[in-house]
Amino acid sequence: MNSETIKIKTDNSNLTEEQFFQICNLNKELKFERDKNQNICIMSPTGALTGNYHISITGRLWIWNENKKSGYIFDSSAGFTLPDNSVFAPDVAWISKNRWDIVPQEDKERFAHICPDFVIEVRSKTDSLKQQKQKMQEWLNNGCRLAWLIDFENKTSYIYKPKSDIIQQSFEQVLRGEDVLLGFELNLKEII
Repeated sequence: MNSETIKIKTDNSNLTEEQFFQICNLNKELKFERDKNQNICIMSPTGALTGNYHISITGRLWIWNENKKSGYIFDSSAGFTLPDNSVFAPDVAWISKNRWDIVPQEDKERFAHICPDFVIEVRSKTDSLKQQKQKMQEWLNNGCRLAWLIDFENKTSYIYKPKSDIIQQSFEQVLRGEDVLLGFELNLKEII
C-alpha cells in the first residue's frame, strides 16, 4: 500500500487547537497535520517498507540517545505545534533534554508547543519531492536546528540547516548529527 495525502483547503480559522486535537484522536488510523494557513492534511499509513525504514532509523537514533542521555526521541505518532501555529508530525524527531524538560506536562500530552531540534522526514514513493522540500524549509523557519530529508527511492539525502545551503548527498556518504547530535552517524547503506 502506498501512502497518500489529501489536503483540505478550507477556512479553518474557527477550528480551535482542542477541536483539531479531538479530530486527530477520533481518527487514530489516520495521520493529520495542519499547515500555517490552517489547511488540514490527511495522510494514510505508509507502506510496510517505509515503516521498516522509519523504525531502522529511529532504532539507531535511540541507541545513540541512550548512551548520551541528552534528549528525547519521538516517532511519527507525535505531533508538535510550531511557532507559526502549524502542527507537524515528523517521521523521527529529537528534542534536547533541557528544552523538553521545561515544557508543561499538560502540553506534553497534546501537540506540544515546541519545535524539535532535529527532524527526519522519509520520502515515500507517492510524496512530492517539491512539497517535502518545502516542508523541510518550514521546519527550519520554525526553529529546527538540523533536518534530514531521506529519499530511499533515489538513494539521496538532503541536509537542512539554518542559514545554510541545502546539502544533497548520496547514500554512499554517512549522515552526521553535527553539533546538534554530537557523535551520531547514520549510514543509510546499512538500512537498504
